[in-house]
Amino acid sequence: MAMAAPAGASLRKKLLFPLTPPLASSKFLNLNLCHSLPSSASVSTCNFSATTAASTPTRIRKNKNKKKEEQKEKQGNASSTSRRAAEALVKRRTRSEIEFDEETVLRFGDSGTHIPVMLGEVLEVFSSVPLRSFVDCTLGAAGHSSAVIQAHREMQSYIGLDVDPVAHEKARARINVILQGCSCDLPSNLKVHTLLKNFKDIKPALCEVDEKLLVPGVDGILMDLGMSSMQVNSAERGFSVLSNGPLDMRMNPQFCLHILLVKGRLAPFDQFDMKLASVVNDMPGGRQGWIKTATRVFQALRIAVNDELKTLEDSLYNCFDCLAPGGRLAVISFHSLEDRIVKQTFLNIINSNVGDGHGDEKEESCFEDSSKISFDKDRKEAWIKQTIYGPNARILTKRPITPTEEEEKLNCRSRSAKLRVIQKA
Repeated sequence: MAMAAPAGASLRKKLLFPLTPPLASSKFLNLNLCHSLPSSASVSTCNFSATTAASTPTRIRKNKNKKKEEQKEKQGNASSTSRRAAEALVKRRTRSEIEFDEETVLRFGDSGTHIPVMLGEVLEVFSSVPLRSFVDCTLGAAGHSSAVIQAHREMQSYIGLDVDPVAHEKARARINVILQGCSCDLPSNLKVHTLLKNFKDIKPALCEVDEKLLVPGVDGILMDLGMSSMQVNSAERGFSVLSNGPLDMRMNPQFCLHILLVKGRLAPFDQFDMKLASVVNDMPGGRQGWIKTATRVFQALRIAVNDELKTLEDSLYNCFDCLAPGGRLAVISFHSLEDRIVKQTFLNIINSNVGDGHGDEKEESCFEDSSKISFDKDRKEAWIKQTIYGPNARILTKRPITPTEEEEKLNCRSRSAKLRVIQKA
């Protein structure tokens, strides 16, 4: 008679030799091995198996992420290359064909403080217009104004506006030197007025000088929206990312300053620009280097402090209102935000009555209507390539004019300048 095996023996067999079904993955294998081992070794072996199983997909994910990053980097390099090529092509199409006269530029400027940008082009824009009255909305160091005054002996009224007291004083002194030293070339009845005002106040400024100027209007208006080198080079003004000074950025130091807080990491605004630059340097991203990124941050703060974009849009309409029939408004911008406002405002002006509307629909409709665009092949003025006509004005620069290569070599700060011109009907 066969004797039954003890219950404990069968249990030990089941524990030592468990029945394992076909395994679908290493995860199940690791789990069964852990159950089949003695309790003293199960913990360490299970951890080892889990780590080994988990490390393989982790390495795969890392490799995939690395490949994705490499692909993104290649795509970014390719896109930046194509973008630079496109920008170079546009630059070639818009480059000024006027011969660059370095001697004249240096005569009316100062390589140490300020060089007037696109001086030859500005003189050419107003050369065919009799300038009996002229307004320089951004007086600066009076480089443009000095050259325009000397080029137009018929001028009777000159008005220069600037909100910067330092620039106002220097400009006034420079114009006085020209009036006294070159009196033989200038009319005796020329009246010069320099006012400490923003260009948005052009109408009150003209009324202050002579109310009669608003009736016929002025023959020429210039707006140079760039900062002068003497402002950038002055550390105490707080405009430059490369100098250590107060975080101020006011064009007019007499105006109230709104305190800016940058992530709570800066000391009070009256301490150092370099602190802000270091914060920008610590931020992730920035494909073009920290200086380029910091420059854009400083630019954004300056625009906000001085409310530049809204002021510009309103001022363009006001300036066009102040033009006499046949008068010209020339605007030099230095970044895409400004240039787009100038371009769209000009299009709004020629499509409707001044101040009647804003928007992209007008811009698109104007370009779609090819009858409004004229290729001036037989033009009397060589700098005019294409003209966009409207009922009350015409845009003389369908594409903006950019500096010559020679000017960019002399003054690297001019490389982003764009000149647009509109003429009242």
